[in-house]
Amino acid sequence: MQYALYYWTGIQGRGEFVRLALEDAGADYVDMARVHGDAVMQPFLDGHSEGAQPFAPPFLKAGRQVIAQVAAILDFLGPTLDLVPQAASRRMQALQWQLTIADLVAEVHDTHHPIAASKYYEDQKTEAKARAAAMRGERLPKFLGYFEQVLKANGGRHPLREHSYVDLSLFQLLSGLDYMFPRRMQALWPTLPLLRALKDRVEQRPGIAAYLTSERRLAFNSNGIFRHYPELDSER
Repeated sequence: MQYALYYWTGIQGRGEFVRLALEDAGADYVDMARVHGDAVMQPFLDGHSEGAQPFAPPFLKAGRQVIAQVAAILDFLGPTLDLVPQAASRRMQALQWQLTIADLVAEVHDTHHPIAASKYYEDQKTEAKARAAAMRGERLPKFLGYFEQVLKANGGRHPLREHSYVDLSLFQLLSGLDYMFPRRMQALWPTLPLLRALKDRVEQRPGIAAYLTSERRLAFNSNGIFRHYPELDSER
């Protein structure tokens, strides 16, 4: 089956979590907005296309089905792409961890847009500095420490004891945080050896290595979820 992925062009954001799964599995997919422009998404967002109406991209079209929300998309793709164990209990565990990653990604966004997504970062810099301090000092150690414990409890290499879409999403999360908070992550990495090793292993997977060096992989930038503002970064 050929999948159709819908996400904004030029933005390195939530759509990347889905792309990594498709690329790792060597799936046949079309990045629709990159081919046809962002306007190709509007009929879906307006409820004028078949399938469930998505609230916002990313969303995936598979046959007549339209699936939105990163965690739901990966839960849908996982069994077909062999990126999640077949047992229902382990598939649910993967979904739980993906939703936890989504929680942190939402907090990452709200770090540089703590007042309103509709306002420019420059209009909320004072509030963003306070939010970033809490993110660096409290939230990152809590979330990343949790996933470090998950890895340790499951053999040290994979959250699910085998490669899954959760590994790929952790790679994207850690790569984004490395870009957004290089000084803070430099200080945190010694406390996260298992996560650091997972990130390195995923980066070396054939499908991922090829993707990361291709034109399809967008660089992190100031239009995405993970944004580097030097004034928001610190070792602590």
